[in-house]
Amino acid sequence: MHLKQRRGFVNITPQVEAALKESGIREGLVLVNAMHITASVFINDDEAGLHRDFERFLERLAPEKPYSQYDHNGYEDNADAHLKRQIMGRETVVAVTNGRLDFGPWEQIFYGEFDGLRDKRLLIKIIGE
Repeated sequence: MHLKQRRGFVNITPQVEAALKESGIREGLVLVNAMHITASVFINDDEAGLHRDFERFLERLAPEKPYSQYDHNGYEDNADAHLKRQIMGRETVVAVTNGRLDFGPWEQIFYGEFDGLRDKRLLIKIIGE
């Protein structure tokens, strides 16, 4: 993953579905996890207004500035990103039924970036038969 801005949300459901299809698994579990301490993976609705609400909510809880408000911000300026990730979560697990992600209505998988502008990794692990 590489976002060209500091924060953002990306629907990664198509990439996870492609990995599931490639695996050939019909029944099991898919784990998707952000492999960086300032990024998140979560499930929710793909609705732009909700994503703006997430951004405002997170910024109220852990504002980016002033950087001096955080003890962590010595050599870096991303303490807020660590806190935002903690709120949104590290990973998600989705059941696989009949070769498909077993979602509820409107559910999609998202990558949340809170300290972008650099390369980051995601792990997709598929277990089943």
